[in-house]
Amino acid sequence: MGGGSADSAPPIGTAQIDKGGCFLETTGVKASAAPQAGRASVAGRMNVGVAHSEVNPNTRVMNSRGIWLAYTILVGLLHVVLLSIPFFSIPVVWTLTNVIHNLAMYVFLHTVKGTPFETPDQGKARLLTYWEQMDYGLQFTSSRKFLSISPIILYLLASFYTKYDAVHFLINTASLLSVLLPKLPQFHGVRLFGINKY
Repeated sequence: MGGGSADSAPPIGTAQIDKGGCFLETTGVKASAAPQAGRASVAGRMNVGVAHSEVNPNTRVMNSRGIWLAYTILVGLLHVVLLSIPFFSIPVVWTLTNVIHNLAMYVFLHTVKGTPFETPDQGKARLLTYWEQMDYGLQFTSSRKFLSISPIILYLLASFYTKYDAVHFLINTASLLSVLLPKLPQFHGVRLFGINKY
């Protein structure tokens, strides 16, 4: 079969790399890098490739680092953009912010089904909305609470800044209900009147 003897092979778990690299340490095996100017050992770190271990990454996206802050910044940015339109009054801007936010939330969380990538779950996620896939379907997780509370806070702000005007109040309330009702555990997997069944 060729090759050198087993005695000439370097020990498992030790690597010499010129420009750094990634190491995987297993039980009882120590990994280290070639010393460079002031560089410490990378033993104990696991940073191999970019693959993830999730069968369906949709289940954990809202638990990613910084995603809640990014969501809040995007809503704030939407509001600022609407405020910069000169012929919109403050009440109209708040109502538009609320309605556009809730419309986007309804479409992306409660209408679009499946995943944007191929998953090895044999099509289980194909008939589920993102909300139904999130956190493996567990109810009342921190991500689900955040996505349930954020439209309520936006609704309260919109109601306050529109001075509870009847027209704005009705529009904002209908918009809020359109995103809160599908989030209830009783509506998990329910398709009213067969809409969005397939």
